[in-house]
Amino acid sequence: MKRILKYLFNQEKIQQTLCLLGAMYIRIVRYTGFWSVVRGNIPKSYWDAHKPFIAAIWHGRILMMPYCWATRKKGYMLVSKHRDGQLISSIIKKFGFQTIEASTNKGGEVGLRVILNVLGEGGYVGITPDGPRGPCMQASIGIVRVARMAGVPIIPVSFSVRQGKQLGTWDNFLLPWPFSSGVIVWGKPIEVSKDLDANDIEKKRFEVEKGLNAIVKEADQITGRKSIPTTAS
Repeated sequence: MKRILKYLFNQEKIQQTLCLLGAMYIRIVRYTGFWSVVRGNIPKSYWDAHKPFIAAIWHGRILMMPYCWATRKKGYMLVSKHRDGQLISSIIKKFGFQTIEASTNKGGEVGLRVILNVLGEGGYVGITPDGPRGPCMQASIGIVRVARMAGVPIIPVSFSVRQGKQLGTWDNFLLPWPFSSGVIVWGKPIEVSKDLDANDIEKKRFEVEKGLNAIVKEADQITGRKSIPTTAS
């Protein structure tokens, strides 16, 4: 069965159909539900001032992220070269986002150069710091290193929904149902200077992890959803 599914997912026409259905589902969830935004003034202040930043998003809370982008400014998303990364890439492109491919095994340097160029030109990049393989809701140090090299802040963002399904995937993926109320929550910017040493980088990594987990908890509390236990405290 796994071989059959793998074969089917690798078929271009099936992938295109899945992406089309995925994008359609996200739009249905958004426009049939009642959605609010908490602290949307934070990213708006950066957009208005043409100041770049990195948006940090947990992998399991990525589905509704196209609608956190309340601006005409172009956003980029870092995606893996794995099958799930390509699926995410194809879906978010239907919402006007561009994607930057990177691999944990090879090609990472190319992706890094593209990210730094985008940020250096005043652009905005979304990164899932626990992707593409986890551990769930634990930030890797890479997002801080990128922010340090670019000299830009990291802003956590997440969503939650009153009615939906927490899937049994490695990332506890949250699948919202249509006709439900939901919320998008932005966290406070995490400033990252270019002169951080190794200890400071680790402290910032934990700050990103803690900040993201805090807004997930806040979003879940607003929607009445039971939060997932996390390692950061």
